[in-house]
Amino acid sequence: MSGEDKRVVTYLDYPQIQGKVQPLQWSPLPKWMTLDMQLRGRMESQSSDDYISGNQQVYFLTRVWGGLEVRPTPWLTGYIQFMDVHAPGEPAKYASPNMRDTFDLRQAFLEFHKKSVAIFAGRQELRYGSERLVGISDWTNVSRTFDGFLGRIGTKNRVDFFGSSVVTVHPTSLDKHGAGLTFFGAVGTITTPVPHTVIQPFVYVKAFPRVESQQKLYGTETEVTPGAEVSSTIAGAFYFDVLGALQRGSYSNDSIRSAAGYAKAGYTSQKIYWKPRLLGEYDYASGNPHTDPQRIGTFDQQYPSNHNAFGLTDLFGFQNIKEERANLDLTPAKHLTVLLQEESLQVSSTTDNVYSGSGTTTVTAPAGGFRSDDIGHEFDASGKYVIHQYLVLNAGVGHFSPGTLMRENAHGAPLTLVYLGLTYRFKVNQSNPAP
Repeated sequence: MSGEDKRVVTYLDYPQIQGKVQPLQWSPLPKWMTLDMQLRGRMESQSSDDYISGNQQVYFLTRVWGGLEVRPTPWLTGYIQFMDVHAPGEPAKYASPNMRDTFDLRQAFLEFHKKSVAIFAGRQELRYGSERLVGISDWTNVSRTFDGFLGRIGTKNRVDFFGSSVVTVHPTSLDKHGAGLTFFGAVGTITTPVPHTVIQPFVYVKAFPRVESQQKLYGTETEVTPGAEVSSTIAGAFYFDVLGALQRGSYSNDSIRSAAGYAKAGYTSQKIYWKPRLLGEYDYASGNPHTDPQRIGTFDQQYPSNHNAFGLTDLFGFQNIKEERANLDLTPAKHLTVLLQEESLQVSSTTDNVYSGSGTTTVTAPAGGFRSDDIGHEFDASGKYVIHQYLVLNAGVGHFSPGTLMRENAHGAPLTLVYLGLTYRFKVNQSNPAP
C-alpha cells in the first residue's frame, strides 16, 4: 500500500478521486519495494480572474506524483514521493503559489509499527474527517504536506498525536517549513460503538513564536481548537455529518474567542431511477465583531481542504462566513455521478473582512463595516466518469453571482469557472493480485 493510500484516517463527505489504482507488475522489482504514480491534468477557464470583469484566463494544470515505498523489515516502512506541477497558460500575476512547483519533494517519512502502534517521522500528509480543518487540499495543484511526527495507537478505534509544521511552497526552490514545530494535535477516531457512525473528537494547537496583534504589538500565539465531528448513515438511506469547534487562546496581547461548525443532512433513494440523494447544509464561522479592541473573533480555519466547501469556484474560506446549501447527487450510470448544487453566502459579521479559500483577505471591511452581509449566490454542476476502472474524467461548471457586499466594494464581476480533468493512478510491485 502506498504512502498516499495508507495515511487516510477516514473520509466523511470530502469529494474523492473515484476509480481504482491500476496494479502493474515488474519482475525485476524486489518484493520489498513498491512504486506508485499519479498523473493528473486539468483545463480551467475563468471568465473574470482576480475579480476583473472581462479578464478571461484559460490555462492547464499538470501534476505528476511519483512514490517509492520500501519495507526492509516487518516493523519499518519508508516512503518518498516527488512532485512536478505546472500551470501553462496562466500569467504569473494571476497564478497562486499552489499552482506551480518545479520538481520537489512532497513526502519523505519513516513508519515504525508494531501491532496497533505506529510512529511516522518526516514529511507526510495529515487529513482528518471531512478535512474541513486539517487536510491536504488535494484539488489544488500543489497539495499540502507537513513536516513532523505522528503517533497512532489503535486500528478501528484509535487516537493520533502529532507535532508538525506546514510545508511552505517555493515554486522555484526546495519547499521547507519554518523554524520549529508550530502545529500540534490529538484526534480520536471511534467507529465501533455505534453502527455506521464515525466520531472524531479533536484538539488542535497552534503555537507561533512571533505574531503582531491588532495593536501592532509583537508577541507569541497560542491558539487551542477543541471540537468534534460526527458522521452517520442510518438504514442505508439517511445521512448526517455535524462538526463543531471552538477557539480560545492568545495572539500577542489579544485574546482569541471564535467558533465554527456545520450541519449536513441528506436522504438517498435506492429505488428511484438514478438513485438521487438530496442534501441540505448550513455552515457558520465567526467573524470579528470589533466590540472589544483586544479580542479576535475571526475563526481560524487551520489547514483545510476547502474545495467545493463554498462552491466549485473556490473563492471563499471557512472564516467569517455563513452558507446555506442544497445538493442533488445523481447516478445516471454505474460509473457516472452528477452533482447539482446551489449556495447562498453571507458574512457572519459585517465588521470583519471577506476571506479567500487560503485564509487571506479578499475584501477589507470599511470603517463602520459593510452595509450588507450578502456575499452572493452560486450554482454549480459537475460530474465524474470512470473509464475502464482506472482513468477518471472530471468536468464541471460553476457560476458565482456577486451580492450587494461584493458589488459595493469593487468585487462585483460575476465569475464562471469551467474545468475538464483526467486522473490516472498506478502501482508497481513484483507481483500483484488480479484487480
